[in-house]
Amino acid sequence: MSPFLISIAAFVGVAALVGGIVLFVRGRSENTIENRLDVFTGHAMPGAAKESLLEDSVLARPLDDVPNVIEAVMARFGAASQFFEQADSNLTAGKFAAISGMLFCVGAAGGTLTGFGPIAALVVGGMVGVGPLFWLMWKRKRRLKKFAVQLPDALELISRALRAGHSLASGFNLVREEMPAPVGIEFGRVFEEQNLGIPMEEALDQMTVRVPNLDLRFFATAVILQRQTGGDLAEILDKIGHLIRERFKIWGQVQALTGEGRLSGIVLLALPPALFLAVYRLNPDYVMLLFNDPMGKQMLAGAVVLQILGALVIRKIINIKV
Repeated sequence: MSPFLISIAAFVGVAALVGGIVLFVRGRSENTIENRLDVFTGHAMPGAAKESLLEDSVLARPLDDVPNVIEAVMARFGAASQFFEQADSNLTAGKFAAISGMLFCVGAAGGTLTGFGPIAALVVGGMVGVGPLFWLMWKRKRRLKKFAVQLPDALELISRALRAGHSLASGFNLVREEMPAPVGIEFGRVFEEQNLGIPMEEALDQMTVRVPNLDLRFFATAVILQRQTGGDLAEILDKIGHLIRERFKIWGQVQALTGEGRLSGIVLLALPPALFLAVYRLNPDYVMLLFNDPMGKQMLAGAVVLQILGALVIRKIINIKV
């Protein structure tokens, strides 16, 4: 079979898989909307509706509830639109799948035209096709990191607004007007939602879903508890802001202490490719044995696997959570 036909068949299979996932997610979201409409129109049982809302509430989940790798991957596939929203991207699941599929076909076709075998061409296509996913993950990580840095200032601003006699909603509006994105956009969205009639508890819960940040969940829990039981919310917000700043201070110290390990990891990971390029420049025939000889191909594959394992081990050592 022609390598080009193999590439087309692989693209069709991936597109069908992504389309099935999108249809499944859309069906679940439509069922959720229908259940909410039944609650508002009175067709659903009040007790069942209350239990359903309680299960999804931020108070019903542990604050340090962190999903494992498998749960995180499944959650991302099950809520693709939420992942795009966290990355502040206007792409939809369909557009994203189309872009990834086109890049996969381009990479596979380019690998075929340059003389690679069918399997190698598919590998090249896969590496090119996952490029948008890595870009989206990088954009999401950068946005969440920026939100975490801005959160202490937002909490202190709300605390000062409460001490000045403003309401909590006015504090959210003040954050929207005075602070840049993304924290200003997220708090402003909560303000607009509660203005449109959505309860403050539900608006805060939705914000913790859009921004998976542990400190933000502390803030949402404190606000919900204060509205239910009372208390000095301004003092609580000051303590949360101080805690966040102290955590950033400790994180900076950890980054300074692990700087040598990170630099060593970069050098060790960059040394084999740099040495390969240097030897290829000096004596190409000596290096091409890795590609022409069967034993050389096995050694090259083993080297790539060991490089990946070494990168994961180094990352595990220097990645200290604070």
